[in-house]
Amino acid sequence: MEKKTLILGVGNLLLKDEGVGIHVIRALEKETLPAHVTLMDGGTGGLHLISWLTGYDHIIMVDATLDTHPPGTVRLIRPKYASDYPPLMSAHEIGLRDMIETMILTGDLPEVHLIVVSAANLNEVNMELTPKVEASIPEVIKVIRELI
Repeated sequence: MEKKTLILGVGNLLLKDEGVGIHVIRALEKETLPAHVTLMDGGTGGLHLISWLTGYDHIIMVDATLDTHPPGTVRLIRPKYASDYPPLMSAHEIGLRDMIETMILTGDLPEVHLIVVSAANLNEVNMELTPKVEASIPEVIKVIRELI
């Protein structure tokens, strides 16, 4: 039996690369996915998403991170605790960590994969991704397809 899977893109579309998770969801909406997979635009995330996340066996989150890797670098992380999450340095970071901690405490945390894309710019107001981050979207989709 296939795992009921949620692909959750989080981020702020108004802050350039910060919105990469949402751009990935929009790209996946144009593709054919297995019936056991659901897509969700999680916006800026947070505790309000918990009720939407229950009932899934597997959650794949896609988000931007500001780190030492070159912009557009795609990494797959299997976090077990909120402290395992990389520094996302975005407006929704605290909400996502709180959400994961709450799900751990309630015993409702399913299998989680986090796909992070190293961002070039998280602060400029613009709805377009930088070229290197935009070019990473096919790689993110490839990783997602391998996980589902």
